[in-house]
Amino acid sequence: MAELLTNLDKRTCLCAELSAAHVGETVCVMGWAQKQRDLGALIFIDLRDRTGIVQLAFDEGTAADVMEKAKSARSEFVLAATGVVRERDSKNPNIPTGAVEVFVTELKILSAAQTPPFEIVDGCKTAEEIKNASERDHWMTAEEAKEFGLVDKIITGKK
Repeated sequence: MAELLTNLDKRTCLCAELSAAHVGETVCVMGWAQKQRDLGALIFIDLRDRTGIVQLAFDEGTAADVMEKAKSARSEFVLAATGVVRERDSKNPNIPTGAVEVFVTELKILSAAQTPPFEIVDGCKTAEEIKNASERDHWMTAEEAKEFGLVDKIITGKK
């Protein structure tokens, strides 16, 4: 399902750099899907990178293959989107890019992701035991390391 980038796939700007001054320009943005909203004939994806969020838009003018990829995108999928910056019909004053959106003409799913156990946002009110369990799932125990023959690669702190 993951697609590869080609020499033609170059990020032209970061998500938070887009503004009304870019309306009409073709851009390529890359990042993680924060949220996907499927309204039937309309799909919106909030794309997040290290600078902020921009809204990706898909409608009846979107190619069928691009629309299918947009429908399949979920939280934390890594995406590369190429499209034209346009003014949003309903502006969002809560984010710096709230006046614009990218009408996507090409979408690549660079990496699919499992749905995380909690939403990845600032100020998330998730129980600490869930966060700790999630972090624990990413670490290998010493017994597991022995099982995989990785014992000699573990730094034990002993000389």
